[in-house]
Amino acid sequence: MTPEQILNHFDNAALWSPHEAASIGADVAAAYQQALQVRSLRIARGEVPRGYKIGFTNRNIWPRYDVFAPIWGVVWDSTLQFCDGAAEISLAGRAQPRLEPEAVFGMRTVPRPNATLDQLLDCIEWVAPGFEIVQSHAPDWKFNAAMTVADGGLHSRLLVGPKIDVKTVAKSAQAFNDVVAHCQIALHKNGVMAERGQGRNVLDGPLLALQYFLAELRQCKGAPDLMPGDVITTGTWTDAWPVQAGDTWRAEFDAPLSALSVTFA
Repeated sequence: MTPEQILNHFDNAALWSPHEAASIGADVAAAYQQALQVRSLRIARGEVPRGYKIGFTNRNIWPRYDVFAPIWGVVWDSTLQFCDGAAEISLAGRAQPRLEPEAVFGMRTVPRPNATLDQLLDCIEWVAPGFEIVQSHAPDWKFNAAMTVADGGLHSRLLVGPKIDVKTVAKSAQAFNDVVAHCQIALHKNGVMAERGQGRNVLDGPLLALQYFLAELRQCKGAPDLMPGDVITTGTWTDAWPVQAGDTWRAEFDAPLSALSVTFA
């Protein structure tokens, strides 16, 4: 598929045909170059990049989706939403949407190359609970890693809850990662428990997931670096759960993160 065809599928929530899916192949590096071309098309029509999403950091779900390494995609001004703990999101224009509870970072400054974890933490302004709404244009969520990259990292929407100054969580990177990695989450659908998870599911902690992503981003030819103010969502603490209009989902995070709810219309 051409970048224009991929973007057309995004805009129309149209699933790929078997021929279109097969045309992407299995070359992940080539898929990133394709995704960067789609990024350029979105910028040209007025959309503004606001950060990145990191996907497949939860090793527990790798066999389920046949993807065995993290991937990343772009978060846009058109896909990013902030709230004080509860919000409504329309599922119109989403292809096979699913929900993922995550920890989200807001960048204060740009980390230097090969930054240590402590240096990386010093570049982060805030952490918050989040729901990423992911989607797949590959029928039945059957894909390889290259397809997920070409498909915008499966990103559709990102809801960010109340922000917490990272300096109030811990002063050192080790202490911060220990706190957030040990956080538990209880995910409820319409008041019924769906799944439990924890921060350590994402590459042993969200801060470690961010460090991994930064190295991968900077090795990708042509990929823009982080910017001050960028939002980075670090991967799901549970499986990705199918959602539909009328659902209300609530994630009860342990402190320091707070609860987050979303109702789909």
